[in-house]
Amino acid sequence: MKLVRYGNPGKEKPGLIDANGVLRDLSAVIKDIGPDQLSDAGLAKLAKLKTDKLPAVKGKPRMGCPVNGVRKFIAIGLNYADHAAESNLPIPKEPIVFMKATSCIQGPNDPVMLPKGSKKSDWEVELGVVIGKQARYVSQKDALSHVAGYCTIDDVSEREFQIERGGTWDKGKGCDTFGPIGPWLVTRDEVPNPQKLDMWLDVNGKRMQTGNTKTMIFSVAKIISYVSQFMTLEPGDVITTGTPPGVGMGMKPDAIYLKKGDVVTLGIEGLGEQRQEVVAFKL
Repeated sequence: MKLVRYGNPGKEKPGLIDANGVLRDLSAVIKDIGPDQLSDAGLAKLAKLKTDKLPAVKGKPRMGCPVNGVRKFIAIGLNYADHAAESNLPIPKEPIVFMKATSCIQGPNDPVMLPKGSKKSDWEVELGVVIGKQARYVSQKDALSHVAGYCTIDDVSEREFQIERGGTWDKGKGCDTFGPIGPWLVTRDEVPNPQKLDMWLDVNGKRMQTGNTKTMIFSVAKIISYVSQFMTLEPGDVITTGTPPGVGMGMKPDAIYLKKGDVVTLGIEGLGEQRQEVVAFKL
C-alpha cells in the first residue's frame, strides 16, 4: 500500500493511493496514520479494504508527511563510501548516528527555507525507514520485520552549522523545513529488498545525485539492529539512512549550495518524488 496524509498543514487527513494512482480518503476507516496504525495487524486491516469503495479525493491536495506523531527522527551519516570520499572523511567502521529535530519535518513538496545566516545549505536524497513494531536489541535477521514501510526523504543540511560550528552534526540538520518526508509511506510488503532501489536528485533540472541503495556501507537491517542497541525504536520513529555522492559540498572544483529560488526535485524507485522551492528565511 501507498499510505498518505493530505491537506493543509496541521489538518491532514489519512488516505491511500490505489492501484490506478487515485487518491482515496481513509477518514471513515482510521483517524490518522501514526504509531497506532503502523502495526502488522493495523496494516493488514487496511490491506483488506476494497479501495474502489473508498471516496476518491478531487483535485491535487497538498501532501503532508505520511506519518503523524514521529517521536524520533534518526539519521545515519556517511553511509555510502563514495559520499564519504567526496566529503574528505574516512569510511566509518560503525554507523554514524545523529538526530534531526522532529520540528523540521514537513511535506514532500513544501518550500525549504534557508535558515538565518545560512551560507552552505545542501541537499541529500535518502531512503527513509518507518518503524512499525518496537525494536530493542534486535538481530539483523529479524530487523526488517520491525519496519512498517519506506519513504523518500531529503536530508537538507546546513554544512557550516554542521561541520564548522563545533560539537555535533545536529545543529546543521534540524533547521525548520529541513526534513521533507514522503509523498507516500510504502508498506514493506511492496519493498521486498530495500537494498535495490535507484535514487536521484536534481537542482534546477540538473542531475546532481544518482545512486542505488545497494551501495550502502551499512544495510537497513544492520542500521536497525545497530541503533536498537542504543535506544528503543518505537512505532512511528523514522530513520533516514544516508545519501549517495553528488551533494553540493562535494562539487568540484567549487562547492555549490542552495540559494533562494532554486528548485530541488528528487525521488526513489517505487517510493515517489518530491519537489521543493528554496525560499529565504522569515520568522
